[in-house]
Amino acid sequence: MKRWLGVIGVLLVLTVTACNSVPLAIPTGPIGPNEKKMGVGEGTARGLMVMGFIPVNQNERFVEAYQNALAQSGGTRLTDITVSESWFWAYVLNGYTFKVQGTGVAPK
Repeated sequence: MKRWLGVIGVLLVLTVTACNSVPLAIPTGPIGPNEKKMGVGEGTARGLMVMGFIPVNQNERFVEAYQNALAQSGGTRLTDITVSESWFWAYVLNGYTFKVQGTGVAPK
């Protein structure tokens, strides 16, 4: 019984693996004299690649994560943007989570 549990554990590790990226800060324009800080926003979006070539929500996830962060911050644009991504691999699909954080800015 212990042997089978060990084999199942090894197979699980070999078929499902996950990683995270290092957060990347994107330089943006400074806050202008006619703008005010609103708040910090964070947005995430997920996508899949089924069998390595069928994309599900892959292209839209970047825009969706930015729009979610923008809506949460209450601003019209984001400054001090940081992006990161985490992903996992399984036997028949790969999953990706894209995360955007930033400070919302709006006109005064």
